[in-house]
Amino acid sequence: MQPKKMLVMNILDILRKYTDEDHRLSQKDIIEILKTEYGMTADRKAVRRNLTNLMEAGYEIEYSESIRMVPDKDTGELIESVVTSDYYLVREFTDAELRLLIDGLLFSKHVPYAQCKELVEKLEGLSNKYFQARVKHIRTLPDRSNENKQLFYTIEVLDEAISRGRQVSFRYLTYGLDKKQHPRTDKDGNVREYIINPYQIAAANGRYYLICNLDGKEDVSNYRLDRISEIRLLDSPAKPAKQVKGLEHGVDLPKHMAEHIYMFQDESARVTFRFKKYLINDVMDWFGSDVKITDAPGDEATARVTVNLEAMRHWAMQYARHATVLSPQSLADTVAADLREAASEYDKQKQ
Repeated sequence: MQPKKMLVMNILDILRKYTDEDHRLSQKDIIEILKTEYGMTADRKAVRRNLTNLMEAGYEIEYSESIRMVPDKDTGELIESVVTSDYYLVREFTDAELRLLIDGLLFSKHVPYAQCKELVEKLEGLSNKYFQARVKHIRTLPDRSNENKQLFYTIEVLDEAISRGRQVSFRYLTYGLDKKQHPRTDKDGNVREYIINPYQIAAANGRYYLICNLDGKEDVSNYRLDRISEIRLLDSPAKPAKQVKGLEHGVDLPKHMAEHIYMFQDESARVTFRFKKYLINDVMDWFGSDVKITDAPGDEATARVTVNLEAMRHWAMQYARHATVLSPQSLADTVAADLREAASEYDKQKQ
């Protein structure tokens, strides 16, 4: 038997578990659940009083009111009495919002398996039992056991470093042919230690990236958070972003993401390319609304965009059958050389 002081908490728990706008409970329903699941007995007055206390404490609980005629206990005459029922707790997140957050975790590439599973369960707990039953069929978490397990700690350290304007040091992992991650080394084979001035964390292509400056360099660098290990917060102050080439006016995140579509580390430049009109959705997805498009007769159009040159080289190879780089000429020549080299490798297989 639970103590009476737990009554208000148990009623709140019942509302969280069993109610939403489509699933409401009467005071009688709450009394029955209290008895069967919590081993508590309570009358309607106690339930009503505790519901009122919860609402006065700031919990958003909706209910309906109806009028019924009851005899006056003194005169016996019928008088109007307000009856409340159909209680439900208004959720901080709608089911659609929770599903969006859960799907983002399920299809992410950067959150380790165990932490992803734990987060999904926490998000499910923000709704009721009806929602949990609906999402079981989409729980397809692959076990990414080889991935870096330090992601959340890395994020915490970087958040603190960015907010306090401090440098960090870390080792950067890369895969070997053994399919395991190993720290990068310098030309002498020693494990390389990176000293970084951090400015912003961003998500791109299913990964988390750190937008930063490698100490001793002038331009912007991007590092994947899931490849950072053994991160340490340093006492040394970070270089102000305005002293970094490309960040003179601070981190313009939408602009940075549009220019660094694959988060490569290279300069950005004005690029013009011709593309088949049926590719317009892909062009907008990759380059955003800042891309300038010029229509032309026929099935092709021209686009102009400011973008990271190495990323554009990669994109042009990916869409080579549908798009052609027009300028700068150096980039067009590089892509053409890449395509010739790729074709040559395929030709070798036929010999």
